[in-house]
Amino acid sequence: MPRLGYLSKDEDDFFSRLDELMVLAKNSLEIKRKALENFTANDLYPYTKFYLSGIYERDKKYWGNHFSTIGLVGMNEACLNFLNTDISSVEGKSFALKVLDFMRERIMQFQEETGNFYNLEATPAEGVTYRFARADKEKYPDIKTAGKNDPYYTNSVHLPVSYTDDLFEVLDHQDDLQTKFTGGTVVHLFLGEKIDDIEVVKALVKKIAENYSLPYFTLTPTFSVCPVHGYLPGEHKYCPYDHSPEELLKYGIEADILRKN
Repeated sequence: MPRLGYLSKDEDDFFSRLDELMVLAKNSLEIKRKALENFTANDLYPYTKFYLSGIYERDKKYWGNHFSTIGLVGMNEACLNFLNTDISSVEGKSFALKVLDFMRERIMQFQEETGNFYNLEATPAEGVTYRFARADKEKYPDIKTAGKNDPYYTNSVHLPVSYTDDLFEVLDHQDDLQTKFTGGTVVHLFLGEKIDDIEVVKALVKKIAENYSLPYFTLTPTFSVCPVHGYLPGEHKYCPYDHSPEELLKYGIEADILRKN
C-alpha cells in the first residue's frame, strides 16, 4: 500500500494500480489452489486428504471449503505518501475506508468469477512490514515509512505504534475499519500497567464487547518474566524474589555479580 500511495498521481491512478495488484494476487491464488488440489489427490497430504474427504465427495475438490485470502500492509504509510497525512486524521481514515470498500467489492467479484471462496484479511505481516519497507527505501529513498534507522510499515489499517496510550481512542478509531474485513483481523490493546484483579479484566472485556463492533481484540497488561518464577505482574528490571546461586547458574547468570543481598 505505501508504494501505491507513493507512485499514484490521483485516486483513479491509485485504484487502478490496486486493481492490477489484486488481479495478480487472485491469479496467483488460483494457481496455488490448483497445485494444492493436485498435491492432495496424489497423497502428498495424507492426513489432510483424509479429513477433507467429505468435502471431496460433495464438491469433487478437497479445498472447496477453504478461502483464498488477500490482505494489505501499511495503510498508514499509504496515507502519508498519498495524502501527506496519516490514518489517524479524518482524511486518512476516510481514504482507508474507501480502499477497504473497493477491495471488498473486487473480492466478491473474484469469488463469483472463480467459484472459490475469497476473503479480505488484515494480514499478520510482522516480517513483511520490515522487508517491504527496506525494499521500498532502496528503490525510492524519499518514500515515507515508519522508523528512522530501521524502516517498517504499520500492520494493516492500524494506527501508528506510538500514536496513543488511550485504548478507547484506539477502539473508536479502529471500530468501523476492522468490521470491513471478512477474514482474520485483530486489535491489540496494550494496557500500559499491570493487572492483579481478574474482575477488572472481565469488566473491561464486557464494556468493549457491548460498545464496539470490531470482531476480535486482545488485552496485554504490562508484565515481566523471570526464568525461575515465571510470570510477574508489572515491569521489573530484576525479579523481586530471592534466587539461590544454583538457580541463577542454571540459567547462565553469574551469581556473585547479580545476586541480591
